[in-house]
Amino acid sequence: MTFATVRSVSIAAAVAMTAFSAQALTIPTNALQADSFQVFSENALDSYAQFGVAVTPLGNATLVAGTNNSYSLPVTSISIALSGGIKIENGKATGSALEIARIDPATSVKKGLTLANFTIDFINSQVLADTTVIGSGVTQPQAPVYNFVKTQELALKYKFPLSISLKEQLGDLRLVDVPGTVRALGLQRPLSTLALSVMPTIDFGVINIDIGVAFRSKPVSTKPYVPAL
Repeated sequence: MTFATVRSVSIAAAVAMTAFSAQALTIPTNALQADSFQVFSENALDSYAQFGVAVTPLGNATLVAGTNNSYSLPVTSISIALSGGIKIENGKATGSALEIARIDPATSVKKGLTLANFTIDFINSQVLADTTVIGSGVTQPQAPVYNFVKTQELALKYKFPLSISLKEQLGDLRLVDVPGTVRALGLQRPLSTLALSVMPTIDFGVINIDIGVAFRSKPVSTKPYVPAL
């Protein structure tokens, strides 16, 4: 029996049990060609450059080759509600992280945030992540990071037991906690005043989601990313 066959049988069994008991299911996608891409807007990059901020991919996340603003965050699972019609509730990119940070020129100390283990909450139109202020040793689990709007109609196809494809684009990404971000970056006046004024106006870009039935050559890790403290 091939890996693909074993995987299909396992998922089919899980799907059947979940659908029977709760009319909702979570499908592991870490072995599939399932990806999300956060594409930062030019305005976001310009703002980060103005404040000396850099974005660094960690864990499963990678910078897309040939770009300076697009980060691949493999989708490790999706949850689908079956009652009242099939609809997606959330998607997770467990194991992926983005470090949003700067080096304080006065102290040469890194300041910023590590955002890890992303969840796209389609019910509340928010992107969530385990959020750690660098150097604090404290992580806020699944804190809201962005609000979003759907800029491309969801194309979801599901056929029992394992035939699923999903394409979606989320846009108009707006930071939820601008003051918290400014504090984490260690910005002082007048930069902090400027950031508090500018950041709420910035559309940070789009998230493209593309999930298909093809298998990866090697499944991505589903181990949650934990930043070094």
